[in-house]
Amino acid sequence: MSIWGKVIGGVTGFAMGGPMGALLGAAAGHAYDKMREGDAALPNSTAARQVAFTTAVIVLSAKMAKADGKVTRDEIDAFKELFDIPPGEAEDVGKLFNEARKDAQGFEPYAEQIAAMFAAQPAVLEELMGGLFHIARADGVIHPAEAGFLRKTALIFGFSEIQFERLQAIHMGRAPGAAAGGADPYQVLGVTRKNTDDDIKKTYRKLIRENHPDTLIAQGVPQEFIDVANEKMAAINAAFDQIEKERGIK
Repeated sequence: MSIWGKVIGGVTGFAMGGPMGALLGAAAGHAYDKMREGDAALPNSTAARQVAFTTAVIVLSAKMAKADGKVTRDEIDAFKELFDIPPGEAEDVGKLFNEARKDAQGFEPYAEQIAAMFAAQPAVLEELMGGLFHIARADGVIHPAEAGFLRKTALIFGFSEIQFERLQAIHMGRAPGAAAGGADPYQVLGVTRKNTDDDIKKTYRKLIRENHPDTLIAQGVPQEFIDVANEKMAAINAAFDQIEKERGIK
């Protein structure tokens, strides 16, 4: 069974409780007896964590897409394109997406639950943010309400404003108001021009380790989402290459 089938499948009811579990029950057309509102079960197995991650992507993507008052076809297509949903699973995933997108209100409990689940794996939360950025830019315009949604979700996930700006630089090319020509490579790596060459190399190597697909999969990112990780790795590598050339780092 693919990760998408597991999300709506009966096993999911025992993988998590809380708001995400309750929403799954509603989307599936029945309630899970063992779910209690506010009981944010922390799944321990890799499979359960992958289900939790995938559910969060669907729910938060749907609520963010609704943040500007409407869900566009571009946003829906971007979701399907990015996450490659098999035709046989599309209907069930659509039920959950539609249940979640009824309004953009009340997304905070979902973000808080997933933040608790992956509190020790910030790289996983960064991948989830990457998916949200992809959906937000799908229609060519980042609406102020979507930008606010992204920032608030990042803060709930435990990222600082500076860390959010770094993620924005990675996924949007550059932060609003930045100079033309793409993202600041130092911002992408989370360093400054005051850092030494050795500091920058250490930071780069740490980012490569943390964002390696095998590491992310072990922490709960499903195989279906690795394209997002590869996109981010490409941005990190490009930023380091640019700094290497600028500084003549050997």
